[in-house]
Amino acid sequence: MEKKQQPNRLGRGLSSLLGSTDLPISTDSFLRLPSDANSMIRMDSIEVNETQPRKDFDEISLQELALSIQSYGIIQPVTVRPVQNGRYQIISGERRYRASLLAGLREIPAYVRTVDEVQTLEMALVENIQREDLNAIEIALTYQRLLNECDLSHEELSLKVGKERATVTNYLRLLRLTKEVQQAICDKKISMAHARTLVAVEDIEMQKKILKDIIARQLSVRETEAIVKKHITEVKPAKTKPKLILPDDVMAFSRNLSDQLKSKVSIQKDINGKGKISIHFNSNEELKNLIRSLS
Repeated sequence: MEKKQQPNRLGRGLSSLLGSTDLPISTDSFLRLPSDANSMIRMDSIEVNETQPRKDFDEISLQELALSIQSYGIIQPVTVRPVQNGRYQIISGERRYRASLLAGLREIPAYVRTVDEVQTLEMALVENIQREDLNAIEIALTYQRLLNECDLSHEELSLKVGKERATVTNYLRLLRLTKEVQQAICDKKISMAHARTLVAVEDIEMQKKILKDIIARQLSVRETEAIVKKHITEVKPAKTKPKLILPDDVMAFSRNLSDQLKSKVSIQKDINGKGKISIHFNSNEELKNLIRSLS
């Protein structure tokens, strides 16, 4: 029997690590489907969405679902949007659609939604993030796409996916890690606790070195933390200038500017009143967005 979707448990086993406190998933209008929205759509009038975030479909799993559909039918309709020439494009449910093709169905139950391409991508990404088989890097990349391509703020994103803002931020920090470390997470060669410890290491080569040590010597998280702490102590300057506490109005300005630009803003000032305002970005796309905003 086709399995009914379960509540999001992507954070299972990671909650204590990433500080996850699940929130109710956003009930924006595009996620609220009216009871009369269910229609039967011909299979040959449906096309897949090339921007759909999910690319890999396990063939054995599809065959099993196809057998279930032959016996019990489609329990949960797919969601589509009308495009040109009486055709429809899949927003969510491509796996069900593919299995239905294998099962020989000529038509499939579907919710028909009138949304634009950005909303389509947003809906597909939000649905994709609810899958239980995503690893932490896939989750982080999906969060980043929602921020960049759907023009969401961190606060809006946290509401969309039903996670605390701090949890979303902790996932996004994983993208600072080298590709080698990210791949090790995907391959389950290191744990999430190891990965989060490595985020504190800014030197790329040092990240790679510690990663090799973790795998070769099967280091525990505590042993890894000790190595990272030792490295940070060694590279830390002998003397640091006293950090000035900025006035409340300056801190408020920094927060407001950060929210407006959807990027981290930091202000530094010395005792003589000199300083700088820094606007941070993590990708070329974020830089382009900043330039457009400031222009």
